[in-house]
Amino acid sequence: MTKLTLTAAATAALLGAIALPAFADTMVTDANDDGVFSMEELMVAYPELNEETFTAADTNADGVVDPDELAAAVTAGLLPA
Repeated sequence: MTKLTLTAAATAALLGAIALPAFADTMVTDANDDGVFSMEELMVAYPELNEETFTAADTNADGVVDPDELAAAVTAGLLPA
């Protein structure tokens, strides 16, 4: 019985480890509640973010990334999910 419990727990842990990245979502916080994300706000969630990637994500060149631009950047692979 103990072996079965340990095996079941190990299997569940392994399946969870495999499935987790597929469902992982990066949380981005709009710290000042203005409805858009500054480079500083995005860098909290994406520490590897650089000016080039931020500029590519900011498709309308207004200096911030709105939620649609963020979703498009993730879909395009500019930012990880």
